[in-house]
Amino acid sequence: MKINIISLFPEIFESLQYGVVGKAISKKIISLNLVDLKEFSTNKYGSVDDTPYGGGEGMVISPEPLHSALKQTKGKSHVIYLTPQGELFDQKKSKKLSKIDEITLICGRYEGIDQRIIDNFVDEEISIGDYVLSGGEIAGCVLIDSISRNIQEVLGNKESLENDSLSDGKLKGHSYTRPENFLGAKVPDVLLSGNHAQIAEWRIANSLWTTKQKRPDLFKDLQLSEKEMILLREYEARIVKSGE
Repeated sequence: MKINIISLFPEIFESLQYGVVGKAISKKIISLNLVDLKEFSTNKYGSVDDTPYGGGEGMVISPEPLHSALKQTKGKSHVIYLTPQGELFDQKKSKKLSKIDEITLICGRYEGIDQRIIDNFVDEEISIGDYVLSGGEIAGCVLIDSISRNIQEVLGNKESLENDSLSDGKLKGHSYTRPENFLGAKVPDVLLSGNHAQIAEWRIANSLWTTKQKRPDLFKDLQLSEKEMILLREYEARIVKSGE
């Protein structure tokens, strides 16, 4: 996958050279094409923004430099503008975008970009949450990290992707490692039993319970099988019995 990034501060994306995304870049599974918007300024001051027509606070990124930057990406690309006005980004959208060969991210700044760029060149607008950031760069890093994880070759263990939180609409359950006893809190007995069938059932029930407790909005949309409902009821009964 090729990802073009149009930004006033492309150096922010250098953080992606580490971890999972960094490995995907080194293996050439994904490539990042950083396009510095400042290089396309049309005035002697090197600026790419101007005052808004009709008045108002702040500045707006001008259409000419953005248009030139978009032409620089070449070829056919799915263009995304990162903005609080966009559709909320989620795991479903991440998986969908991971199937596209080339995408272009426009990282806004100031009071946004000229609407004519959105109307004529942007395929979709995306927001990572109902809050405001100083620019689209951090949101762009979020999209790239999430999308990369959904490309099959990126994660070494396919089960890591399949069992991630939200991969099937549920949250991932609790995780434990050594020591077996930490400050008096012990690892659940079933995880020490060596019984793989019981462990698998515990993980299903724990995942459902965690989703129900932490994200009831997600839980209400789940279509539970009869087995899942039984496992969850038994899990909740054990919690009540143990007084947790």
